[in-house]
Formats: sequence, structure tokens, C-alpha cells
Amino acid sequence: RSAGPPFRGCACFFTDNIFVGRFGLHVRYRDGPQLRRDHGRVLRGPGGAGQCPGRGRDIEAEVQRRKELIHKSEERRAIISKCYKPKHPEVYTLQDSFLAPEFLEILRFCSSPGADLQGLLSYLESFSDKRIYRLPVFTEEFCQAFVDELENFEQSDMPKGRPNTMNNYGVLLNELGMDEPFLTPLRERLRPLTALLYPELGGGCLDSHKAFVVKYALHEDLDLSSHYDNAEVTLNVSLGKEFTEGNLYFGDFSQDPSPVPRYIEVEHRAGRGLLHRGGQIHGALPIASGERWNLVVWMRSSAIRNQLCPMCRRKPQLVEAEGFGDGFTEEEPQTVDLCALG
Repeated sequence: RSAGPPFRGCACFFTDNIFVGRFGLHVRYRDGPQLRRDHGRVLRGPGGAGQCPGRGRDIEAEVQRRKELIHKSEERRAIISKCYKPKHPEVYTLQDSFLAPEFLEILRFCSSPGADLQGLLSYLESFSDKRIYRLPVFTEEFCQAFVDELENFEQSDMPKGRPNTMNNYGVLLNELGMDEPFLTPLRERLRPLTALLYPELGGGCLDSHKAFVVKYALHEDLDLSSHYDNAEVTLNVSLGKEFTEGNLYFGDFSQDPSPVPRYIEVEHRAGRGLLHRGGQIHGALPIASGERWNLVVWMRSSAIRNQLCPMCRRKPQLVEAEGFGDGFTEEEPQTVDLCALG
């Protein structure tokens, strides 16, 4: 990545938002007594009569996995860099030919003198008042080649890290070496657009990201429980393949919940991306057939998150991290107004 202050994580990564899949529940973990005190009734199961040592061990194992994450990820990335032979090496470096002509037109508009939000919205498909937007991003040819490359990697004997605790099938793109040649240029090209759409979230100074591809298929991950992202702004692009159902659903903004949440469904369309606030509560309904691959880019602004960690809602307690970490920095942040001018 480009030179600059090192990126950090927040210590809450090791204690908060531990996902317990069978309950679709995120828990906080300090130690066994705290876990039983705060979550024992749920973890014991219906009627509260069961015991939860097995589930407690699952949670402890996840905490340990997180503590080893930096070292393990660096190990995997080194092995992949040395030993993996890509089937489509061209997809690792972003090229204009990968991008839909309509997407390039939107970027030209956003970089033009006098570009404003109202003009930008005429290019985008908007959903309700939740500030969720759909736009063409990639060509069909690129999506097919990219998925073919991902399947080639998936079928190889290379070590693989899972994207997060909620997705068991997918690829961490930084471990494939795609951060610098593909994802950073994509994020930087999106910045004039996100500056207009999300100025108060640092849309004009998104300076880091975490990117991964998730896969949904029968007998694998079918759906995704409600959650919000560790991001200021999220880009979610459907890459294909053929699938039915599996719509995304969106609820409230996590920082502004309503007594009766209003949900909307949004259909995935291959090559098209959804932009939404990272704090927008959302999930994915089960697919009914086929396979669906999605590129997810969590885009982050250190100027915003240095003030308040979006996951624990506290001033971040900085810890060492690899690469972009979780997007925090130790330097004095810019102001949001300055970001909005970016």
C-alpha cells in the first residue's frame, strides 16, 4: 500500500461481535463467567435447561483465531505469492476495460466541474430513503474471468482464510495480492462518487479498505444473518454466476434504530454494485438454486473512525495490524469537512 502512517486495529476485535452461527447472534467475550452471565440463557438453548460448554469453546476458539490472524494471514499470503499459478493473471490489475461504460461515465461526471449530488443521482438507481444505490460496475466478460480465477484458486491446494466469521466460503483478496494493483485504484476512483453520496462518513477521504469475495451455494453458505459492516461505505458487486433468489435485505441504520424497523429487499444483478453505508443493517436471504459470488469492499475513513470505532462505539484502543488493519491510524485525523472537499 502507499506510504503513510501505519494502519491499526481496535482491541475490541478480540472481544466484541463474536458471531455464534447457530443462533445468528453476536456476543461479547471477556471470559467464561462473563459469557455465561451475559449470554448463558440463549446459549443454553430452548427452556434454558441445556449446557453451553461446547458453544463456549467455539467462541474461545474464534477469539484465539482472531489473535493469530495477522501471523496466519501473512503466512498464507507468502505461500500463495510463491506457489500459486493464476489462471487469469490479467484480472489482478485493474483496467478500464474491466469497467462498465456506464460506470466510467459516472466517474467522469463526478470529476467534472460543478458535479453535485442531484446530478449524480440521475445516473444511479436509488432505493427508498436508506441511501442505498445501484450502479453498473464491471463488464460481463470481466465477471466471468474473475469468477473463473476464483474457482481456480478455490480448487487449488493453497491455504485459504475465510472472509469473516459469518462467511465460510470465499476468498480474502489481500492474500491473493490484489490490494495494490486492483482494489486501491478502485477505491480511489470511487472517491469522487462517495464524496458526493456520503460526505458526513468521510466519503471524500476513504483511505483504506478490506475486500473479499463471498460465495453462496446449496449445501454451503445459503444466506447471511443480519449485521452491519466494519466500514464507513460498502461496495457489494454481484459477479454471477447463475442463481435464483438470495436477495439482499436492508433495515435501519445501526446508529439510528426505529422501534419497528422497515426492511426493503434489493435484487442482485450480475456486474452491478450496491453502495450503502457500512452501518446499514442488512443480510442476505437464502438462494434457491445455483451459485452466487459477490465482491465486497469495506471502505474506511481514518478521519471518521479514529474518533469512534464503529464496532464497539468507543474511542478505538489501537493495536498492531497488518496492511490496512481496520483502518485506524495514530496520526491526528482530518476534519470531516475537509474530507468532504476531497
